[in-house]
Amino acid sequence: MKKNVIITGITGQDGAYLSQYLLKKNFNVFGILRRNSSDPFKRLDYLKIKNDINFISLDISESKQVDSVIRKIKPAFFFNLAAQSFVSYSFNNPIYTDLINNNSVINFLESIRLSSPKTKFYQASTSEMYGDVQFLQNKTLNENTKFNPVSPYAISKLSAYFYTRMYRYAYKLFCSNGILFNHESPLRGEQFVTKKIVSGLIKFKKNGTPFYLGNIYSKRDWGDAEDYIKMMYKIMLLNKPDDFVISTGVTYSIKDFINLVCKHINLSIKWKGNGINEKAVTSKNQVVVNIKKSLFRPHDVNYLLGDCSKARKYLGWKPKKINILIEKMVNHELSL
Repeated sequence: MKKNVIITGITGQDGAYLSQYLLKKNFNVFGILRRNSSDPFKRLDYLKIKNDINFISLDISESKQVDSVIRKIKPAFFFNLAAQSFVSYSFNNPIYTDLINNNSVINFLESIRLSSPKTKFYQASTSEMYGDVQFLQNKTLNENTKFNPVSPYAISKLSAYFYTRMYRYAYKLFCSNGILFNHESPLRGEQFVTKKIVSGLIKFKKNGTPFYLGNIYSKRDWGDAEDYIKMMYKIMLLNKPDDFVISTGVTYSIKDFINLVCKHINLSIKWKGNGINEKAVTSKNQVVVNIKKSLFRPHDVNYLLGDCSKARKYLGWKPKKINILIEKMVNHELSL
């Protein structure tokens, strides 16, 4: 008999890949859609799985309707991947960000407690919760590192992280957090910097149009989303709930990422200028990348590097190198 699984945020990058993965494992996949969602099904269509998913239209901020769905389906697994996930947007809309990223998690947990206590719950936490960690330069961040969130997005996610732990300990439910560092893929949204870089550089090669970025000296630990969703599933298969950092253990600046993509597509660039006036140019002095002050966040996280040793030990985690990820993203962009 097939087991039921609920996935929120199913039209996003992680939701699409996780759905594909679980369908192959013969689960009944139920995908939660916001009633006012304008999210296209392009990722699910691209993976050719849209017709295999049971969609449920639901406002996850409405507790009674959340409970009605969970009581009816009684899923074996509940993966909460839904979020207002744009950090810069969260500064302008902190109340909405908290409603989706924090209050909705309380709705899920309370409903599971009351209506489906055998359901295993996964909360998509984020490395942004570590926040401003300049004092930890060149140090790795693990499950025991102190959090210091600096954006409404990170604060809302940290609250949800602690609610997940509270329901685990207070009510003995299976509630786990995956503290996933940045993970990318060909399905990444246009608003994310890695996608902007790959698509921007390829478009420049075609038509010579430059593009704009903000802080190119922020460092991130970038991994492959297709691998990361497999760890979500493995976390749910453990006998006991727990929290895990999923990362690669290597950090690159945004400037490094640009250089790596340029190398992959055979675009020769050099950097000139300083600060806001820094730019990437070709040998013929054509501008490829400009820096734009308005794209800087009010308070940025400048450095993230994950320690995934716990996941290596208990989940068999083996992260891929960034060059493999870049090759996948470039090949997808070229195919378009």
